Amino acid sequence: MTSLLIFGRTGQVATELALLAPDATFLGRDDVDLTDAEACAAAIRASGCDAVINAAAYTAVDQAEAEKELAFAINASAPAAMAAEAAQLGIPFVHISTDYVFDGCGKEPWVEGDPGRPLGVYGSSKLAGERGVAAARGQAVILRTSWVFSAHGSNFVKTMLRLGAERDELRVVADQFGGPTPAADIAAACLRVIEGMRADPKRRGIYHFAGEPDTTWAGFAREIMAQAGLNCQIIDIASTEYPTPARRPTNSRLDCSAIARDFGLQRPDWKLGLAKVLTELKQDG
Repeated sequence: MTSLLIFGRTGQVATELALLAPDATFLGRDDVDLTDAEACAAAIRASGCDAVINAAAYTAVDQAEAEKELAFAINASAPAAMAAEAAQLGIPFVHISTDYVFDGCGKEPWVEGDPGRPLGVYGSSKLAGERGVAAARGQAVILRTSWVFSAHGSNFVKTMLRLGAERDELRVVADQFGGPTPAADIAAACLRVIEGMRADPKRRGIYHFAGEPDTTWAGFAREIMAQAGLNCQIIDIASTEYPTPARRPTNSRLDCSAIARDFGLQRPDWKLGLAKVLTELKQDG
């Protein structure tokens, strides 16, 4: 029986993990200071766990431009320390990363070996975290995902539902491409990966996992309005018409064939995931 330790408690993926793995130990920010790398390592030592998932992160993409030190502490130093401790103990470690490690050039889906060239502080901090995890040389999997949504926390789906109920039309970026990914599917993938790592100690490295089909933010928004029955028209705009402190990659397509090959995980249908989220929100509302 796996004794699982999960960093994160209230985030989208951690919330879903709590539903799928209720017997796991969850450490929120009240339990461990994520800006203290040694505290993170000590928490693993003290837990007696035999597998670790890091579902905690600094995710305020625009705010990170003004909080570089904090973003790097949580997204780079902490996971590096976690991975080093897991390696020392000889236990599997799964770390969630992001499409923001890429610069978004071109139109082809990114493969795991493509060089990271982040456009901002958030992506740079996540890439530094990946490198720290890899440097520990333990049995670690870095799971890159994209455009995460759920019924919990703040995300694009909930924002669109709120604005779609208030307005007749919304202007949404239509020149950024990626795969929306339900947090529930990411949580299930993390657990599946842990199982696979325990079955085969050679399983390690970077993997991509994102929903299909690839779309744009505008296309995502249209599907949200359609499924929610909201009469809000989506107007396509260019990224230049919606400037943000941090640049976003225009191409966040991820090639997910490696995780299918090694762990039997197929890309989830985000439209089905969206339907489940809308049902959950309706029940909660």
